[in-house]
Amino acid sequence: MKARYIRVSTGAQNTARQEEKQAKGEKVFIDIVSGSTPFKQRQQGKELIKVIENNEINYVSVSSIDRLGRNLYDILTTLEFFKEKGVILKVDNLGIESLIKGKENQAFKLIISVMANIAEMEREAILERQREGIALAKAKGIYKGREKGSTESTEDFLFKYKEVIKSLKKGNSIRDTAKICNVSIGTVQKVKNNI
Repeated sequence: MKARYIRVSTGAQNTARQEEKQAKGEKVFIDIVSGSTPFKQRQQGKELIKVIENNEINYVSVSSIDRLGRNLYDILTTLEFFKEKGVILKVDNLGIESLIKGKENQAFKLIISVMANIAEMEREAILERQREGIALAKAKGIYKGREKGSTESTEDFLFKYKEVIKSLKKGNSIRDTAKICNVSIGTVQKVKNNI
């Protein structure tokens, strides 16, 4: 059976463009979540993984590789899972499939590595533009950040960084954990100091 995975970052974004190429009989999984959230932590990502593990799905389509994520490590981990399960991934905007007659498509592997790197760079560019916008708003005196003097409980802080905790408990270094989880080294250090 075939599936289509669709992701948008916010409820304000439209999924119509991604649904446009939906084939008849495809089971659709739609997540409204940031591309920086690991695939296996997304509600519909989890559902898709479950049906793949139950051998109900053997073909997944996405409109573009950044729908799987904007973190190179996470995209490659998801692709490895699909490969291990014998699931063909089709990326519509590239017109290419991950497996050909059950064997890994080397051209797909090369192109996807490049595209996944670009997706990660786009994410970093988005964050940089956000920082520039905040700096500009602060300069104009119109920035409304967290209330001065307010604090976040240790539990709330650690809850936000569950993946960082997992990575550290696996024995990964602070630097590697920061890269894997797409957070700053300072954040990882703060998490480490509080667990």
